[in-house]
Amino acid sequence: MRIGVYPGTFDPVTLGHMDIIRRGAKLVDRLVIGVTTNPGKSPMFTLDERMAMVEREVAATKGDICVVSFDSLLMDFAEREGASMIVRGLRAVADFEYEYQMAGMNQQLNDRIETVFLMADVCLQPIASRLVKEIAIFGGNIAKFVPAAVCRDVVARVERDGRRGG
Repeated sequence: MRIGVYPGTFDPVTLGHMDIIRRGAKLVDRLVIGVTTNPGKSPMFTLDERMAMVEREVAATKGDICVVSFDSLLMDFAEREGASMIVRGLRAVADFEYEYQMAGMNQQLNDRIETVFLMADVCLQPIASRLVKEIAIFGGNIAKFVPAAVCRDVVARVERDGRRGG
């Protein structure tokens, strides 16, 4: 069985993430979406909220897809999940430079697991969770960047936290 891991913070999950999930699920028998924390980021949503958000959004996606949280080195997580590949999405040259470096480091940690890069759909390339949150905080419309339920989640969180700027 070919198992792939698609890791990320998914804070929030975007249409770009969903594109990579749909396409990545076609490459493997099982796609494990690894939801993690990033010490360099301040999440809008808790880990449990992000897990629930991703689970809800992938429920109708074809393929054997599961959502798992992890708080370890990616390659240790991938090994535990029995993965033979890491699936990563690329949007722009800046993504490639970062992802290329990460893939090289990961290969040094575990050369049995390959990294596979998928280019984001052209219309989804500018979308980034960080920008979605910023647009929402300043009262902009994020509906074309995230699934409808995620849009409602983000707007509710911004309103609840009183983060709305502008």
